[in-house]
Amino acid sequence: MSRKPELKGRAARLARLFPAGRGQAARTPFVLLVVLLLGGGLIGLLVLNSALSEGAFQREALQKDAKNLTDEEQALQRDIDSYSAPDALQLRARQLGMVPGGDPAFLGADGTVKGVPSAAPEPPPAEETPLSLLPPEALTPSPSATDTTAPAATAPAPATTDAAPPAAQAPAPENTAPTAPTPTPGR
Repeated sequence: MSRKPELKGRAARLARLFPAGRGQAARTPFVLLVVLLLGGGLIGLLVLNSALSEGAFQREALQKDAKNLTDEEQALQRDIDSYSAPDALQLRARQLGMVPGGDPAFLGADGTVKGVPSAAPEPPPAEETPLSLLPPEALTPSPSATDTTAPAATAPAPATTDAAPPAAQAPAPENTAPTAPTPTPGR
């Protein structure tokens, strides 16, 4: 009952170019194309979102690693600072048998001696080392000290190394005994 209106002139000529029965068939490829484009865009957004979230997880892990490494660096720097402190250096030098030098003498460009040289003082008797200044390796017993077959009278000498201890190890405060500093001659 629906009747097509009659077209006149230019519209009638254009209407003759298109067949009358293809109206539904022409829409199917267009709808299919739109659905494919929308589906492809949605899949592309999902892939992009997944890649961005993976990058965020990697960034967080790298930031955590950087923080841990910074903390470790600061702990190692504190160890270096404690070992290079004047008191620690003086104690280590005495452990090695070094003594403060005497009065120096200088040679002039013409070969003259300026100043009166003096010999270094004799080293003071061996003193007890405060446990807080010893490296952590010296505080832990070696396997030979816990061996029951070894004689009980022999104890290992404390290890004296110049290397800094690991950051995770620190001397236990309950093992430290307060010692009075001994005055040094000439000071």
